[in-house]
Amino acid sequence: MTEFSWGSKQILVTGGAGFLGSSVIQELNKRGVERGKIRIPRSHESDLRKWENCVSAVKGIDLVIHLAANVGGIGYNRAYPGTLFFDNAVMGIQLMEAARQAGVGKFVAVGTVCAYPKFTPVPFMESELWNGYPEETNAPYGIAKKVLLVQAQAYRAQYGFNAIYLLPVNLYGPGDNFDVESSHVIPALIKKMVDAKAKGEKKVVVWGSGEASREFLYVEDAAEGIVLASEKYDEPDPVNIGAGFEIKIKDLVSLISKLTDFNGQIVWDANKPDGQPRRMLDTSKAASKFGFKAKTSLEDGIRKTIEWYRRTSKVEV
Repeated sequence: MTEFSWGSKQILVTGGAGFLGSSVIQELNKRGVERGKIRIPRSHESDLRKWENCVSAVKGIDLVIHLAANVGGIGYNRAYPGTLFFDNAVMGIQLMEAARQAGVGKFVAVGTVCAYPKFTPVPFMESELWNGYPEETNAPYGIAKKVLLVQAQAYRAQYGFNAIYLLPVNLYGPGDNFDVESSHVIPALIKKMVDAKAKGEKKVVVWGSGEASREFLYVEDAAEGIVLASEKYDEPDPVNIGAGFEIKIKDLVSLISKLTDFNGQIVWDANKPDGQPRRMLDTSKAASKFGFKAKTSLEDGIRKTIEWYRRTSKVEV
């Protein structure tokens, strides 16, 4: 295979204006990729659920980094399982087929940790991906994204199409989604505690028991991992992108409470689901295959995220 050169590439980044996508664009810029070499289709102008928009998006492209997704937290997944399955499956399947037909040189499919079985042994190894059904509340989303792994491997086998598949863990950081209806756990907790402190409220309600564990990856680290894989990884097997640690939700709540200086009561709503019992990735393959290792500590990353939320939401503390 010829040596990889960013300078010669025309790159499509779906979801490039979003939370993760913005960091991926910044990472590409660090590598000298000019803005004019990057195509970023906006969802309100180019709905990738429509075939003709996928065809148009990949025209003249050398590398696709597919980040676009309809995604949210447990509540959002419970409310819209059909929408999440359809949107994510159709976008990815059509885009990869359009890229194959257009002769795109490489396709980077970014999946989700939600694709793993509910009771995957910790740490999650890529070889465990098919050994059970995903956790029920996010299974439709997880399976829709996992379909792209099957497609990538099938296209490589039949057409020699260079498609790779990455499995990032839960992301967080500045620019995250803080919407109360669809946000993930870290931005949801930050918003609740910062807002409660600003309003003088004395308690915050948190979903579940607090006993479930999660792994979290700072968004800038995730972007670096995706770009490194785009540059250096050309194999059919999926690869985890994570930080390689886990923290119980109750300990996460304590940490965010400390960093936001919220001293009120934490009320656990045990009627709400915990989601997957434990979640932590084995990150050794990413380190060995393309030299990725997360750099940002959870405390530092959450502190930066809190600062960003306070600054952009104009919350008076």
